[in-house]
Amino acid sequence: MNILKLNSIMLALFLAFLAPASQAQASATEQVKSTVESVLNVLRDKSLDTDLRRDKIRELIKGRFYFRAMSQSALSRYWRKANPQQQDRFVELFSRLLEATYLGRIEAYTDERVEYLREKQKNPKRVVVYTQIVTNSGDIPINYKLAKKDEQWMVYDVVIEEVSLISNYRSSYAEIIKKEGMEGLLSKMQQKLNDKDKQEKAARLDTLLLSAQL
Repeated sequence: MNILKLNSIMLALFLAFLAPASQAQASATEQVKSTVESVLNVLRDKSLDTDLRRDKIRELIKGRFYFRAMSQSALSRYWRKANPQQQDRFVELFSRLLEATYLGRIEAYTDERVEYLREKQKNPKRVVVYTQIVTNSGDIPINYKLAKKDEQWMVYDVVIEEVSLISNYRSSYAEIIKKEGMEGLLSKMQQKLNDKDKQEKAARLDTLLLSAQL
């Protein structure tokens, strides 16, 4: 999968997961569609610096991702084996890692078009929204799994080209837990976040130095 295609996928994941609270009575697909424009408006606002733009998008993520359900699914049987403190810590770190992943991809937006194909209701509180990203190199199918929580549709998994996002995490996390235990996994997750923070700071410093030279 080339970088452009990956960026397109990550962008669409990010955009399609978000929906403002005012859309409580709208269908899952309507929430997805209406929110895309809201996020694009943030991206297109030239008055926002990088930090403020990311803060705005981060707040949207927190309002739409069903982080606890995603965390439980990612840990699978190990969720019940973790104590309450470890569970809370995992939700915190996993949430931050997902945010960092999407924030890192969002600025690669290149005007790919998102098509909303259909919506399938699995039960009154579970819906799958089928979409595809239209790119120059082909269409990329993405299915969004949403759960209804307090009258809002919240994302709990995404299937990209028949591959579940959460399943990928589940497999890698299970291997780490088997070798290093839950505390070992939490330590690795924290280190990954620390590394991302260092990379972002270094990138910002490079940008500032380049601007000063111009």
